[in-house]
Amino acid sequence: MMQNIYLPFFLLIFCCSFSFCGAQEKRLYKEVDTSKLYLEVIKPEGNSSESTYPAIVFFFGGGWNGGDLKQFEPQATYFAKRGMVAILVDYRVRDRQKTTPFEALKDAKSAIRYIRMHAKELHINPLKIVASGGSAGGHLAAATAVINNYNEITDDLSINCIPNALVLFNPVIDNGPGGYGFERIGEAYTNFSPLHNIRAGTPPTIIFLGTEDKLIPVSTGTKYKSEMEKFGNRCDLKLYEGAGHGFFNHKNIENYKKTVEEADAFLQSIGFLKKYPTVTID
Repeated sequence: MMQNIYLPFFLLIFCCSFSFCGAQEKRLYKEVDTSKLYLEVIKPEGNSSESTYPAIVFFFGGGWNGGDLKQFEPQATYFAKRGMVAILVDYRVRDRQKTTPFEALKDAKSAIRYIRMHAKELHINPLKIVASGGSAGGHLAAATAVINNYNEITDDLSINCIPNALVLFNPVIDNGPGGYGFERIGEAYTNFSPLHNIRAGTPPTIIFLGTEDKLIPVSTGTKYKSEMEKFGNRCDLKLYEGAGHGFFNHKNIENYKKTVEEADAFLQSIGFLKKYPTVTID
């Protein structure tokens, strides 16, 4: 009888010793001022710990003011089932740490550097790191790829913070005059706004945008795509008719499923995922 009680426990230990269990792992990636910032890691299910996998890193939205680390948990869980290491990133925001968008960007760059530095122990292919996010989190993902400024003084700058691909959900990509957040960013937009810092070699990108988004107009998406292509970069723009800001969140189940499916197809097209997914999008 005693053996039956403890058998599930020993099976759990055996599983976690020899393969991924799909459980979340919490990692401290940065301490700054009085803030401790964590990553939540969701590992692929049923895969060997001796292999390496592409990673997808999610930054929540909230106007750099607030936001919930769990926003992208459904997407992260899906892509972990598809064979990626999925990572949810916490970062400093105004409501919790009384910080500015500039500190948020420093944290995003620190997070990518941490992930790349610890790629071996996280079983990640450091050449297949996808940055993703929504709204202001989309800004952070895009900015890690194109913004040279705003690096934490404690970061090891020899470690590259540029991701290898971008999956952006109604992202804040224009911080210039007339763009989102200009009243807070001011003239620093020239060194902060992704739209104004696109260059050759910017990672392949997919953008999801609703045609009725009151914060990020379609014209911003089309301009970003045009600028990317002018420099020879790939930028897929997927417009969702009649959809507003945040249309991709899990509560909007049909658009959630469609955006996840299209993100999956994009990652297949650049060789980050195998074709013919068999995972149900929940």
